[in-house]
Amino acid sequence: MRELLIGNHALARGAWEAGLRVAAAYPGTPSTEIIEALAGYPEVYAEWAPNEKVALEVAIGAAIGGARALAAMKHVGVNVAADPLMTLAYTGVNAGLVLVSADDPGLFSSQNEQDNRFYARMAQIPCLEPADSQEVKDMTMLAFELSEKFDTPVMLRLTTRIAHSYSLVELGERREVSLKDYVKQPAKYVMLPAFGKKRHLAVEERRHRLMEYAEITPLNRVEWADRRVGVITSGVAYQYVKEALPGVSVLKLGLSYPLPEKLIRDFVFGVETCYIVEELEPFLEDQIRAQGLPVTGKELVPRVDELSSLIIAKTVGAQVAATAPELVAPEFLPASSATAVGSAGPPAAAKRVRESGVREGDAAAAPPPLPGRPPLMCPGCPHRGVFYVLKKLDLVVAGDIGCYTLGATPPLNAMDTCICMGASLGVAMGLEKARGTEFARRVVGVIGDSTFLHSGMTGLLDMVYNGSKGTLIILDNGTTAMTGHQDHPGTGYTAAHREAPKADLEAIVRALGVRRVQVVDSYDLEAVEKAVREEIEAPEPSVIIVRRPCALIVKEKKGSYTVLPDNCLGCRYCLDLGCPALSFNGIHAVIDPIQCNGCGVCRQVCPSEAIIKAGEEDA
Repeated sequence: MRELLIGNHALARGAWEAGLRVAAAYPGTPSTEIIEALAGYPEVYAEWAPNEKVALEVAIGAAIGGARALAAMKHVGVNVAADPLMTLAYTGVNAGLVLVSADDPGLFSSQNEQDNRFYARMAQIPCLEPADSQEVKDMTMLAFELSEKFDTPVMLRLTTRIAHSYSLVELGERREVSLKDYVKQPAKYVMLPAFGKKRHLAVEERRHRLMEYAEITPLNRVEWADRRVGVITSGVAYQYVKEALPGVSVLKLGLSYPLPEKLIRDFVFGVETCYIVEELEPFLEDQIRAQGLPVTGKELVPRVDELSSLIIAKTVGAQVAATAPELVAPEFLPASSATAVGSAGPPAAAKRVRESGVREGDAAAAPPPLPGRPPLMCPGCPHRGVFYVLKKLDLVVAGDIGCYTLGATPPLNAMDTCICMGASLGVAMGLEKARGTEFARRVVGVIGDSTFLHSGMTGLLDMVYNGSKGTLIILDNGTTAMTGHQDHPGTGYTAAHREAPKADLEAIVRALGVRRVQVVDSYDLEAVEKAVREEIEAPEPSVIIVRRPCALIVKEKKGSYTVLPDNCLGCRYCLDLGCPALSFNGIHAVIDPIQCNGCGVCRQVCPSEAIIKAGEEDA
């Protein structure tokens, strides 16, 4: 049976069919749907871990214990998990272990565009790159087999376009894989220096075997066509090459580390001109050039942002069209080249032109771009009032990763830094140590409940231990909101939506040594401001837990607010909140009753009492 699946769901299906028993992750776009899907399979234990490091460690324990295991995370999550990953490359596995790295070219929901193929090379572990959902499923299943065959973790690298695009997938049955025996092997799994030296030799021996495998695996294949032009590519870039340059020969690398050096050399010398098309870094190109092979890559193909068929056509395609326009899809040719080719182009290409609505030979005839729409906090978001207060007090805000990162955008403009998950505390601490106590009284760290449990606790412990006088604000909205309301240890539910022990933030903070702890309502601006003013003057570290559920998980609407036009001064103070429900008609403020969540924060900032609860006009 075939089913239309996004790549993440195909991955979950492939892992399930391969006999997966344990999966762990921390939610992060574009990887989130993997664990959500796996949690629906009763044969699989799936959990949201506090962070990616813990997720990988859970998977390591399961694999050493004999169960096939998987850890999933977005690309920056591998930074968090790098510590156990590098040692795992030494220890190897017992049962198969797959590490999913979901990279994000184009920064659709990320702070950088890092290329995690380099992690595979640094750890000396194989890296698989699928090009559609069927390949995602097939490579996931193969990854477990390779992991056990070569005694290694295997990285399965997705990108946003693969993770979230649909294509048909052939479904199969689950293969029940017996739990492997656990054997006590300290020389393999306890990385004392003496043991580690021997395991490094094992890593080198394994790398040579993997290089031999790379030459013969069907994951790497040559698709011969016109030999005047050849393209080496991997992942989703393969799809762009096939669409833009249907007439060229292609070497598709499904195993992008280690590389098949002989296969690559034979391909390069088998064509007149060879190009390398890959997203982000010249990972393939640098290694191929190191073999002394004549190839062209990043001189033409951008090193930043997500690629597309049009980009390939405008870069590599423009070079090819100069001498062999028939190898380029007609819809991507300049008008003059297309006229020269005439109607003799491939029928399939002509059909694509007709279906796309783009005039043959005129790639510029595309619809105008949509106007920009900056992301905003939702109506009723409990974070909005907090940042309004922080801006009002003119504080330096060390921020973190979450919906509340939008506190940095207009009109709130109330965040100074945002580096990575959990970094708010360390940055605040560094600012204090660099600039002294007086400056520290103007600095606050801001972090969400999920992010605090992810990697904020260690930063807070550092503040206490090293004598900080800083203040941390924990925005507790009771969920992992940014990635779609996933549960975490502070929600009281597991990934499978079963009840679980609920982490007590106040107790945790106190256990870390913080003596000054306040809990306030996010919607009560006066209480928030009072707490912040008190704690930034405190002579010791303090924590303010600002609590209110995410507006999107509160099912009952409290009723909307409205503006009394005769009372409105037209001052626009309410617009400083940046609420999508608020606008200005040129004379007075207007509240959209459909969008209004009824939080009442705008009423608290209005200096003329012009904002009231809808229905109170006649009261």
